[in-house]
Amino acid sequence: MQRVTITIDDDLLQTVDALAARRGYSTRSETIRELIRRAASEDVLSNIRKPCVAVLDYVYDHHTRALAQRITSTFHERRGLAVSSLHVHLDRGSCLEVAVLAGPVVAVRDLADAITAQRGVRHGNLHVVPEILNRHS
Repeated sequence: MQRVTITIDDDLLQTVDALAARRGYSTRSETIRELIRRAASEDVLSNIRKPCVAVLDYVYDHHTRALAQRITSTFHERRGLAVSSLHVHLDRGSCLEVAVLAGPVVAVRDLADAITAQRGVRHGNLHVVPEILNRHS
């Protein structure tokens, strides 16, 4: 790990400190490292062919006609992107699904959009992380 020195104005430093307190970071360094990681992750989204891993989470109404079948079909049409999934029954009508995805950013985003755009799906979120490991070794 390297030590670096930065110059930052008082207002921005107060913002960093408030963010650290709100998110539970124990040091300014941890806070700034996380901000840099997030910025790097967003940069990956601009390179649509670059491989990534991602987590797609969404809540849906299982009473919506044929929604579960449409979701399943969407995943099957894009087989190879889904690594794993988790299904949780939240209440009588709502289910939470979490899918771990891997592949080119463009393909992962397209799959996430195809799922979250379905009528009856709500609270969809895609978290993309640049792939840093060689999955074929």
